[in-house]
Parts: sequence; C-alpha cells; structure tokens
Amino acid sequence: MLEKQQPQSIKVYTTTKKFKKLVTIVEGVGEGIDGTAKLLKSSLACGGTVKGGLIVLQGDHKRKVKGFLVKAGYKADDIVVY
Repeated sequence: MLEKQQPQSIKVYTTTKKFKKLVTIVEGVGEGIDGTAKLLKSSLACGGTVKGGLIVLQGDHKRKVKGFLVKAGYKADDIVVY
C-alpha cells in the first residue's frame, strides 16, 4: 500500500559566507536536485553547487528563484521565501 506523500515545503533564504558574500540557499527540492540546480544556475547566470541536499547559489536571488520554481512546476504555496 502506498503512503500519501505530504506536500513538500521548499525554503529559500540568503545567508553570508566568507568575505561577507551573500549566497541564496534553496532547501527541500528533493528528487532531481542536480538538474534543478543546473537550470537555476544557467537561468540566473550565477555560480552554485549542491551540498548536503541544499542548492547554494552565489548572490541574492530569492525573488527570482521563487518565480523559476513556479514555472518549473512547483506549487507557489509550497515555496517559502524568508
């Protein structure tokens, strides 16, 4: 018997790294995280990586990431931008 999956919550927030540089963190994407990260990096024209289930993008891209994820098929209600 298959269990009904709970809607996943995707969190998008910024934090600072070395030398006071801002990075945008996308948490909770789940399956296909590598492909999503690749598409985000190319559409936002920024560098980034996947570390420990998180997508780390260089720069402040919070607003743009939500719009991209909605176009990619994620529900807007499931995306929380801090």
